[in-house]
Amino acid sequence: MEIFVLLLMVAAFGAWQLKSENRTRRVALLDGFLGRYQLDKLMENLIEGYLKALEEKDPERRTRLWATLALSEEQLCGQFRRFAADFSAVDEAEARVSKLPAFLPETDRFFPDNTFDMRRALVVHAEGMERAAKNARGRTPRDKAYTLSAELLLMQHTCHWYCHSRAVASARMLARHQTPYQQLLVSVDPETRQAYLAVIGR
Repeated sequence: MEIFVLLLMVAAFGAWQLKSENRTRRVALLDGFLGRYQLDKLMENLIEGYLKALEEKDPERRTRLWATLALSEEQLCGQFRRFAADFSAVDEAEARVSKLPAFLPETDRFFPDNTFDMRRALVVHAEGMERAAKNARGRTPRDKAYTLSAELLLMQHTCHWYCHSRAVASARMLARHQTPYQQLLVSVDPETRQAYLAVIGR
């Protein structure tokens, strides 16, 4: 019995260590690409700008704010498109993301069919963000802001999923933005949702 408990403790420690190493490696890899851009700052400024525009009572000032935000959207989409293109050079093994809700050691390596390709996911997010920003559907500024915000948060969820797990990514999204994962899926553009679900195999 004592040996069995000891073996369980050793296995648990080994799994924790592998999880920690995997997270550290992936965070460093992703940060290495993200460090070339100002995506976090642009996202923060854009979402804050949306809130300010939505709260503005004066019609003329509100119109000017939306026009300014359109330039910020273009800048953000351009930077993310280049980031996705850069990340496409990552080795296939490093781009695999486990579809399991929680982390299990080496599942992306030994069970590649149970993974999705982060490189493809980033392309889907880049296209979704640009589609929402161009607003071909003719949404109102308010609805456009809502859709593009959802596109940005779903992309952020994918990045956390890549570095940690789907469960951790969903928990962070709920804690930081009070937004469930399923709500993001129904809030993005339908084309994004279809392409995203095809990539993650759902």
